[in-house]
Formats: sequence, structure tokens, C-alpha cells
Amino acid sequence: MNGNQSDKQEVLLQQPLIDSKESSSNTHHEETSHHLESILSNTELPVFTRTRLALCVELKLLIKLAAPAVIVYMINYLMSMSTQIMCGHLGNLELAAASLGNTGIQIFAYGLMLGMGSAVETLCGQAYGAGKYDMLGVYLQRSTVLLMATGIPLAIIYIFSKPLLILIGQSPDIASSASVFVYGLIPQIFAYAANFPIQKFLQAQSIVAPSAYISTATLVVHLILSYLLVYKVGLGLLGASLMLSLSWWIIVVGQFIYIKMSQRCKYTWTGFTLEAFSGLPQFFKLSAASAVMLCLETWYFQVLVLIAGLLKNPELALDSLSVCMTISGWVFMISVGFNAAASVRVSNELGARNPKSASFSVTVVTVLSFIIAVIIAIIILALRHVLSYAFTEGETVANAVSELTPLLAVTLILNGIQPVLSGVAVGCGWQAFVAYVNVGCYYVVGIPLGVLLGFYFDFGAKGIWSGMIGGTLMQTLILIWVTYRTDWNKEVDEAVKRLNRWDDKNAALLEN
Repeated sequence: MNGNQSDKQEVLLQQPLIDSKESSSNTHHEETSHHLESILSNTELPVFTRTRLALCVELKLLIKLAAPAVIVYMINYLMSMSTQIMCGHLGNLELAAASLGNTGIQIFAYGLMLGMGSAVETLCGQAYGAGKYDMLGVYLQRSTVLLMATGIPLAIIYIFSKPLLILIGQSPDIASSASVFVYGLIPQIFAYAANFPIQKFLQAQSIVAPSAYISTATLVVHLILSYLLVYKVGLGLLGASLMLSLSWWIIVVGQFIYIKMSQRCKYTWTGFTLEAFSGLPQFFKLSAASAVMLCLETWYFQVLVLIAGLLKNPELALDSLSVCMTISGWVFMISVGFNAAASVRVSNELGARNPKSASFSVTVVTVLSFIIAVIIAIIILALRHVLSYAFTEGETVANAVSELTPLLAVTLILNGIQPVLSGVAVGCGWQAFVAYVNVGCYYVVGIPLGVLLGFYFDFGAKGIWSGMIGGTLMQTLILIWVTYRTDWNKEVDEAVKRLNRWDDKNAALLEN
């Protein structure tokens, strides 16, 4: 008996996981997907052995997806931050203008476009898992058309940014300088519209490394040309923002050239088609739900910063919150990478009709992300008394940051789970449900609780941050419960129903 089990284990381990130079990328995916499902379904093996073998397969897939995705999001974050730093060296007014343009206006467009692009994540992921490869190119183009159209009203808002900023209480000087910076970001809107669908199109096929290479090379070009335009040519704020827009377009062009030239995309990209203009209302339905889901989360943190500005000592509160949120933002990029990996894995397995693999992927990616988050939180706590000196030399701010650090650590741990489960939701097509959860947890619980603790109980910035934790904790618990209760066989059936409508490319594909 033990001899037979050993032979079966050896056969399972010897089966190809991903690499086979003679096979196409699509064949690799099918073999790997069925290989994992066969391991999990093999009841003749002991549970421990089955889990160990499946874990080896899943970890290879996750790391291959998550590591390059983290690099991509980190570099995107770095490009915006480096632009802001360069503007800060021009003067305090320029720093305020760039900060307002980046965190106030640009983040709105980023969240909206990235959220709407998540519809491609669901559809392309499930189509790829089902082997309907030609539909990926259609959905890439359909999403791009929709996002380009969305970019037009956003561009109008950018054009009238000066009066809008004055209307919400900004000083005329800052509003005027910020509007100059924002004008240069108008081309970036349409780069977002092209980039996010392309990015999700590639991720659905587990093609992530090329985007990381392209983004890394672009960052180098961005830093050099930004320095020349801002300081040597003297274009100042406008030069900085125009270069940021150009850098995003370089990423778009680089990724599209890869799609056109790579053999890995020859079945998923078959050229431009008028089918991209069909089914747009239904596509918009899922895209809008995705956008609402992400924007409600993004705006939540912006609202908390605005509320902190109303505290008794607003400068200290804003400084300490800013330092902690910057650290949280960096660490959050890791969670976003796992978010992308979770979405791809779940959507692929549902499309391939592998319920056990989908459920197992959710468990592995959540536990792995949680462990990494706990390790980072422990490091942050250990460095709590010296952490803020990387951002400021003021002892008062350093003490305030030190007091906030335990709450920051809790946030980092929650962020190790919540974004991953949101990625699972995207992979399953639950965007509308998560949008409702976000409204309730963030705006009905989190913000009122933060205001109550910060102002009524006079806990200041700690109270506001505690409110944020309360909202995020409730959201995380709801997502854990819903994911735990999920009938993965039913989710496979739902994915199949959606995919069956794809046989007619002009049909309404997203009807509930």
C-alpha cells in the first residue's frame, strides 16, 4: 500500500506544472489547472500528502503572479512619488500644488479607471480558464473603448480644476498652481484607459513579468527626463506632470508591442474588431460596480485626512497621519499584488470548472498574504521610535507617529487579508456586493466611529485611525464569512452560465 502511494506521489510530482517549451502558454495553463484539481480530488492519497503536493503547485503559481505584480504597483507608486518630490524642490507652493493634484484630483481618476478596468479581470480570467481565448482580445478592446469614453468627462473636470479647487476652499495661489500641474495630467487619463485593460488582459493569462520589466525601464527613463524637464529646461510643474503622463504612455505602448509580438498572446489577441463596440451597456454595468467598489475604498482614506484637518492641532494630526499612511501605502502595494494574483487564480479556476482548485487558491493566497503582513507589522512595531525620522526631524511629530504605530500595525495586518479577499470577489464577479459592503462598513461605521472617538472622546488622530480600523475590520470579517460560506460548485455554474453567452459575441453577456 505504501509503495503504491509513493509511486502515485512520484507520478504527480513528475507531471509538468508550467514549463514545456514545445507547448503553448495556453496548453501550459490547461495542464497546470487540471493537474492541481486532480491532486485535490485524489482521495486515495493521505490528506497531508494531498495538501503538500497541491501547496507546491499553488505556491509556484502564486509567486509567479504576485511578485511581478507587486513590482509593477510599487513602480507606479514610485513614479507619482518621485514627481511630487521633484516638485517639492521647486518650492513650498509647488509641493502643495503637486500634492493636491496627485492626492486630490489624480487619485480620483486613478481609482475610477482602475476600478472600471477590474471588469476585464473577471471576464478575461474566466474566459481564459474556460479556453475561450479569442474573447480576451474582444474584452480588452471593449473595456478600452468604455474607459476612453469615461476619460472625456474626467478631462473636462481637469480643465476646470482651478475654479473647482477654489470652490472647495483652496487658496487662489495653490489652486492656480495645482491647475497647471493637473493640465499636464490630462494625457495620463487616457493612458490609464488603455493601460488598465491591457494589464488585466495580461494578468488573466498569468503574464505579469513583462509588465514589471517595462515598468522598471520606464521608471529609469522617467527619473532622468523628469529631472531634465523640471530643472534644466525649466518647465517646472507642467513639465513634471507632462513627463508623468508620457511615462504612463510609454508603459502602454511597451505592453501593447509585447502583446502584438509575443507568441504567448497569439490566440488571445487576434487583431482589432468592431465587436468591441457591442454589448457596451452590459459591460458598463459590471465596470461601474467595480469602480464604485474601489473608489469608495480610496475616498474613505481621503475623507479621514480631511476630518483630521478639523482637529484641535491639525498640523500635528495631519503630519502624523501622513507619515503612517505613507508607510501603509507602501506595504499596501504588496497586498495589491496578492489581490491581482487572487483574482487571476480564482477566475481562471472557475472558468476551467475546478471548484476545489478555486477554494484551495483562496485559502493559500489569504494565509500567505496574512503571514507576510504579520511579519511586516512586527518590524514596524520594533522600529516605532525611529520610523518617523525618515520623514521628518521634528521630535513632536516623531512621538505622535510612535503613538499611532500600534494602530498602524493592526491596519497592516487587516490589509494583508482584506485586499486579497476583494481580489477573490473580483475573480468571482461579486463587485456590486462588495460595493454595498464598502458603503456600510466605511461610511456608516468607520467614519462616524472615527469622528466620535476623535472629537467627542478627544482621542484626536488616534481616534480617527481607530474608526478607520473599525470599518476595515467589519469589512474584513464580512468578506471572510462570505468567502467561507461560498459554494464553489455554484460559483463554477455561474461562471459557466456567463461563459455560455460568450458564444454569441454580440449578445448581452453580463445579464444577472
